[in-house]
Order: sequence, then structure tokens, then C-alpha cells
Amino acid sequence: MQGGRSASAVESAKEAAANVGASAWAGKEKTKAVVQAAVDKARAPDAPAKDAADARKAERIRDVEATKRHAMRANAAAKEHATAATATYHPSSATDGGVAGRAMDEHSIDSGGVAPGDGAMERAPAATSAGVAPGDGYPPASTT
Repeated sequence: MQGGRSASAVESAKEAAANVGASAWAGKEKTKAVVQAAVDKARAPDAPAKDAADARKAERIRDVEATKRHAMRANAAAKEHATAATATYHPSSATDGGVAGRAMDEHSIDSGGVAPGDGAMERAPAATSAGVAPGDGYPPASTT
């Protein structure tokens, strides 16, 4: 990932931002419900009408809270889905060739320890015996 951030950290940040948005929306809607109830109570000619305004306000606030909780659950599920999609591509220790959960074959060993499907086809023709392509930011392998 760019800047050294892992996929789960990026997804967590996205989830947090979405949750902040859901909370802000809910706060705005609850404020509108309170203001509308105050207006309705001020215009109400009798006590039952004022009680009805309070009941509408409470119902609207419950609905807004339910919608916010639903959005937060959806945000968490989206994060889990995105994190799970990238979880199969985590690098592992160098002892298994650098690719976790993948079968290593002759092609992947010849291409510098990269399994097919991980961009090996793009790197294999330029790979050196050390498994590092010239010009990729690493010094050339020493031949002495």
C-alpha cells in the first residue's frame, strides 16, 4: 500500500470516516426533529396535541438512530469484505519463497520466488538470478 499503510488500516480509516458521516447526519436529523416538535408544541391548541408532537419526535429520533446503526453495520461489513479480499495476499516469511498460501512450482522459483498470479509474468523475463530486476531500486547482484 502507499505510504506504508496496510489494507486493513486504510479500510478502518474509510469505515471511521463513513461512521462520522452517519453520526453527523443522525445528529442533524435529531436536531430537526427536536425543532419541529418545539414548533408543533407551540402551535398546539391543547395538551393532547402537545403530547402527540412529543410522540412524533420520539418516533423520529428512534428511526434516525436505527438508520444510523444500520449504516454503521453496513460500513463494518464493507470493511470486513474489503479486508478479507486482500487478506489472501499478505506476504509471509522468506522461508517459503515469499508468498503465503500459494503452491510454489518451478516457474515461481525461477521467477525469483514469486508465484504466478502475483505479477510474476511481468517480472519474470527481467529477473536476475537474485530475483531482483535491474532498475527496480535495488543495486545489481554482486557477481564476485
